Amino acid sequence: MDVSAIAGEVDDAIASGKQVPPFSDRVTGFDPDAAYGVTAALRARRVARGWKPVGRKIGFSNSRIWDEYGVHAPIWGDMYDATIQIVPADPAHVALGRLPQPRLEPEIALGFATAPEAGMDDAALMDCIGWVAHGFEIVQSIFPGWKVRAADCIADGGLHGLYLLGPRRMIAPAARDAWRAALNGFTLVLSRDGAAVDDGAAHNVLGGPLKAVAHLLAVLANDPHNPPLAAGEIVTTGTVTRAFPVAPGERWSSALSGIDLPGLDVRFR
Repeated sequence: MDVSAIAGEVDDAIASGKQVPPFSDRVTGFDPDAAYGVTAALRARRVARGWKPVGRKIGFSNSRIWDEYGVHAPIWGDMYDATIQIVPADPAHVALGRLPQPRLEPEIALGFATAPEAGMDDAALMDCIGWVAHGFEIVQSIFPGWKVRAADCIADGGLHGLYLLGPRRMIAPAARDAWRAALNGFTLVLSRDGAAVDDGAAHNVLGGPLKAVAHLLAVLANDPHNPPLAAGEIVTTGTVTRAFPVAPGERWSSALSGIDLPGLDVRFR
């Protein structure tokens, strides 16, 4: 199995917006472990042309969407300086570019001041976090009709296309307990063109964003291909609602309750 060739096919497909048949249909033995080998090869390819890895995205942490996609466990992928865009809470204008089959997911992002370790509980993980933010991830699929298996999603960069990162809230040591409670208990409403399309709660994300991070750490501890989380990385913890197709001309917004984070308001072009 030539993971470098698969990584090249993924990279080219995302950049061009084209689609390809799922690798799991045409590569014998293509499973999640092999796909994380593609993750490493894809990262090496992008670093070689100047991209800087800045964190990880967790996908399929929301079990409410598992049956919709036929993927029944979380995955992860790399994020880069080239794929994160800082946006204000006020209306932002964002180009979708040529991302294939883009969909929008409202999420929580965590910035790690110190490196977390596998086995940490919520309180210990909170001690590692320097800031919290709300963001929209624009996921993509190079596979027609989003007909995928878990290994395909992993190989496709964890389905990561673009992350729109909202204002950060720095975490003071005295406020960590309050933030931990908020991360476990907030709710969110997602709207398109002024009309609500879905709502969600913190517990949809594997019981809460911190628990999604704990899952990622456990997976990375047994990954022979990829590095553990390091200080300075951003981790996006997965969609709180269902994922929705997004197109130029649409305006998407979010409102959060129970946590000190502003919603986002984004117009796509």
